[in-house]
Amino acid sequence: MRQTATRESNYNAAFLYSCPPPSATPVTRSLSQDSVVKRFLKYQHVLVFLAPVVFVAFVFTMAPTETANPGADYWLEYWWLFPFFLLGATIVNTVGISGAALFVPFLIFIFPVLAGHSLDAETIVKVGLISESFGLSSSALAFISYGLVDRRLAASLVAGALPFVIGGAFLSFFIPEALFQFLLAVLLILSSYILFRADIGHEEPGADAEPQAATDGGTTGALPDDAAKLGPAGVVTSDEGNVTRVDRDGNDYRYDRGGYLERFGVYGFGGVFQGLAGFGIGEIGIVSMLRSSIPVRVAIGTNHIVVATTAIVASLTHVFGGGLVGGHSMNLALTPWNMVIFTVPATVIGGQIAPYVAAALDTGTLKRFVAFVFAVIATALFVLVGQAVL
Repeated sequence: MRQTATRESNYNAAFLYSCPPPSATPVTRSLSQDSVVKRFLKYQHVLVFLAPVVFVAFVFTMAPTETANPGADYWLEYWWLFPFFLLGATIVNTVGISGAALFVPFLIFIFPVLAGHSLDAETIVKVGLISESFGLSSSALAFISYGLVDRRLAASLVAGALPFVIGGAFLSFFIPEALFQFLLAVLLILSSYILFRADIGHEEPGADAEPQAATDGGTTGALPDDAAKLGPAGVVTSDEGNVTRVDRDGNDYRYDRGGYLERFGVYGFGGVFQGLAGFGIGEIGIVSMLRSSIPVRVAIGTNHIVVATTAIVASLTHVFGGGLVGGHSMNLALTPWNMVIFTVPATVIGGQIAPYVAAALDTGTLKRFVAFVFAVIATALFVLVGQAVL
């Protein structure tokens, strides 16, 4: 079945979306798991914005610093990082890639020009991992509440990729970093080329000329309306495996989950780079999503869950695994807390903005934007490798 993403424009369809099925009757139930999830997603933005407040308060009161009793000059030194990380987090979360894919090149190439000094590799990793963790978690929750995450697809990808992520993280203690940065740059260039060539016009409104029957057996206007989700949202899978998904704005997406084998291979391969360099699985994996005809907005939303989960696992492996195999470890006392108190709130806000940006852009623009970001990252990596060799 061809995939479509259409917005119903008539009021009758909107009324159908906003109302439960006629056969449904109001039921008063206790605080079940479904109601807890619904309440959490409804107010997730409040909880997400509280997280950086708690984090910053903890840093001010508890975090160890090199300077005893640091003053305002210390805490406000890097305030100007906020707009850069806000923009970066919005970009990476809009296209569904790892935050470190932009943060690391920024800290390597641009930060020294603006700050007047460079950062060592350990500091760059710390700032990137801390900021990315908050930003990815924020954006993943926002995409889930928007109805753009295929949870079954995300669970299968995470389960298949985690062993490769852990293995890549341990390999990073022994294999030269420049070699893998070069390979990742080549892969990103190839991914950028594939995206420019990929035909995702099947998602544009009106691309499917033949009338479609809704998978719930009704007419095309009777799309799924899941009471456990916010607004006109829902998902239903037919016996043949065809999925009809409706997001919070009433856009519908029709696809199937075929192509598991290809995605397993690509996400496993990308997982190795995720463990090695801190990013790679999202950049490489989303191409396999599009190749298997997953709608681009669903692919981006689902990719967030995969990237967020694997990034956390990779971070924990890097922090605690180095001591097990004689590799590097992280000293929290040397963490530049005066940087992360601005980068963490910025990435959280960017993560919340991203789903709205992704939903507002047409698929052609989004595809070209993803390809452009990949090309920029690859160029930065080539420059980085060249500096290492010279």
